Amino acid sequence: MYIYLNGAKVHSAEATISLYDHGYLYGVGLFETFRTYSGKPFLFEEHLHRLVESCQQIGIEWTPERLKLQEQIHDLLQVNDLHDGYFRLNVSAGPEAIGLPSDLYRHYTEALLVKELPPAITEKKLATLTLRRNTPEGAGRLKSHHYLNNILAKREAPPDAEGVFLTGQGKVAEGIVSNLFFVKGETVYTPALTTGILNGITREWVLKTAKELSLVIEEGEYDLSFAQQSDEVFVTNSIQEIVPVYEWDQCHYDRLRNKSVVGRLQEIYSQCTKA
Repeated sequence: MYIYLNGAKVHSAEATISLYDHGYLYGVGLFETFRTYSGKPFLFEEHLHRLVESCQQIGIEWTPERLKLQEQIHDLLQVNDLHDGYFRLNVSAGPEAIGLPSDLYRHYTEALLVKELPPAITEKKLATLTLRRNTPEGAGRLKSHHYLNNILAKREAPPDAEGVFLTGQGKVAEGIVSNLFFVKGETVYTPALTTGILNGITREWVLKTAKELSLVIEEGEYDLSFAQQSDEVFVTNSIQEIVPVYEWDQCHYDRLRNKSVVGRLQEIYSQCTKA
């Protein structure tokens, strides 16, 4: 695969970064994952906005060149012979001396990676993890290089299920790669950011769209039993989109969703990606 590294197109096998990059040495790096639909990145501005804000929080002086990035996305699809792709835009601190700096990072490393889209997932099974969700490094969780908690969780989860984290206090948090929602009647519940979850871009889209549908939205800290005893459960992320859950531990959910909340959200999401 060809990628872009610091604005230059290179083959992934030839791409290198400095051993002194603090994204490698200390995990000072951030990323966004998104996909394209008919060659266009969906919710691209929202992803860039989150990445800019996150860079500001950890002191990386990065400003996106939006038009150039869009041109790079289009070019990578063409050169890699992809109709659509799974993209990762990564910004790390860049090379600095060994040691913890107090100053800002001004020599960042920017990389735009792409791979083929995975097969579409139409429904999921969830399994509650014994490993608890770690707390964020700062005021809130960023989409950063600190992924060991997720990797260990992936090893614990059954191969046919996505693991669900609980907080240290036993409240429902999020999936290994997704945000979690559950529905009771016309109320849509989702764990609040106070549980230490990532504020996903698709999560934000669902909250906004649910309000437009006049659904009641509640963000809070919920016990596992309260979340599992629901009419519907679904998970979201930018690659898999909105995925209904058919089983969570020993709880099962109706697969007939033509009039369900998740079905309505999926339909609107599909319309938006075609716009």
